[in-house]
Amino acid sequence: SSGINAEYGGYPKSRNQAEALAEAGYAPNRVYFLDCPSDTIVERLSLRRTDPVTGDQFHLIYNPPPTLEMKRRLRTNPRDSESTIDEDIVAFDTSLEDLVDFYSTSQSVNGDQDPHTVFETLESLLVKPLPKQTLKSVI
Repeated sequence: SSGINAEYGGYPKSRNQAEALAEAGYAPNRVYFLDCPSDTIVERLSLRRTDPVTGDQFHLIYNPPPTLEMKRRLRTNPRDSESTIDEDIVAFDTSLEDLVDFYSTSQSVNGDQDPHTVFETLESLLVKPLPKQTLKSVI
């Protein structure tokens, strides 16, 4: 164990990356996969916007900008185009089974809920103490 507190959102993306992390001594003690239909993923990502003046981030449905002036100047990150998101979904789906197999203690979380509920679910899982591990003597 590296003793480092870290969150790797969207990483590793393949079993090879997961193995490389493990070989480097970075073994996560918790892994969660968000189970979410493609259309929900596309909606959540393609409707994200950033205000170039303030740097604030918005979502056109879940966290809209407070003024029409701000809405007019919002920008979309090129990674948030529907075609890029679709490509990412295909790539993820291709490696998902290998990652679930590699991280055998991973948990699936229903991501097809409002974002606040998803956050609360993940938060409740993170604050639960990890199961105590017993040390076995090597003879």
